[in-house]
Amino acid sequence: MSTPKPNAALPWLTRAAHGSSAFLAIFLAIHLSAPALANLGGASLASQVMLLGREYYQAPIGEPSLLLAPLALHAAASTAKRLLSPRPVRLLTLTGYATLLVFAPIHFITHRLNPSFAGAPIHAVGPAELDYEFVKVGLHAWPWRSALLYAGLVGCTVLHAAEGVNIILTTYFRKRWSAKTRRIAAALCAVPVLTGVLTLVMEPLMALSSVAARYHASFTRSYIFRL
Repeated sequence: MSTPKPNAALPWLTRAAHGSSAFLAIFLAIHLSAPALANLGGASLASQVMLLGREYYQAPIGEPSLLLAPLALHAAASTAKRLLSPRPVRLLTLTGYATLLVFAPIHFITHRLNPSFAGAPIHAVGPAELDYEFVKVGLHAWPWRSALLYAGLVGCTVLHAAEGVNIILTTYFRKRWSAKTRRIAAALCAVPVLTGVLTLVMEPLMALSSVAARYHASFTRSYIFRL
């Protein structure tokens, strides 16, 4: 009885999934550095770092080519690999789908799409106005809901990244992180970000009342913040 041949598409899907992850890693390093630095300088420093980071990932060409396209390629290639070569569900898969299907869409809609709504009372909050005071309004108005969403997003993302780094090390460098090392790496990334969020919770709101009202209206365009 002949041995089934491996699907010829799998190596290409693997390369696509691994190659696109490099762009996502750069985005995450930039994006998560802002809340982490809130530990040192509060919302002011976090906002400055975020505005600098936007020069990379929110430029007219940058966002589609450096973030959205790699994310779509990574998700499509990883999903296709799983369909062509089914394996037991692992932490990598669970955290990946939790991020992709639950936490990332909520975050993107709440922090990217809704603030750009041109109608009243939001009036398209511009990039210069959309800083960490926006995050603070959400944390102050919906503390537990916002905290759970941020913790879920950060936790799933860094766990997925740690598992992914281990696969890349194993595939290309014949090295392997133990499960303990992967958890420690994920914690070292997540803890500064989440303590930065806690720092923001403890800060008073500094946004003008008119701007804060627009922020609040932006949040409530999402059903999850109207419950």
